[in-house]
Amino acid sequence: QVQLVESGGGLVQAGGSLRLACAASGRPFSSYAMAWFRQAPGKEREFVGGISWINVWYADSVKGRFTISRDSAKNTVYLQMNSLKPEDTAVYYCAAGRKHGARAPGEYDYWGQGTQVTVSS
Repeated sequence: QVQLVESGGGLVQAGGSLRLACAASGRPFSSYAMAWFRQAPGKEREFVGGISWINVWYADSVKGRFTISRDSAKNTVYLQMNSLKPEDTAVYYCAAGRKHGARAPGEYDYWGQGTQVTVSS
């Protein structure tokens, strides 16, 4: 089992920045691919970006604005979000899985509880 806890969400104005963190516990952190998803009201859960032991990959909608990193010593993954837009408003979820490059929610085995990000115009 892997437990994931997100933090860092909040309210920010358009153009601002936020950094989300996902703390992992349980099985060895380094053996998992980690990802961020988001879900806005009335919409499906959407892939944001992922990071593994090989690479980092992003959704086109956030490429160049969001950056994912991981600190293996702290078992933590970060999502740095810059140039935020109102359409980035959503609950952001951290996920862990075994497949490098995965983009579908069903390809991830463990999920956090989510953290709300609200971007005002």
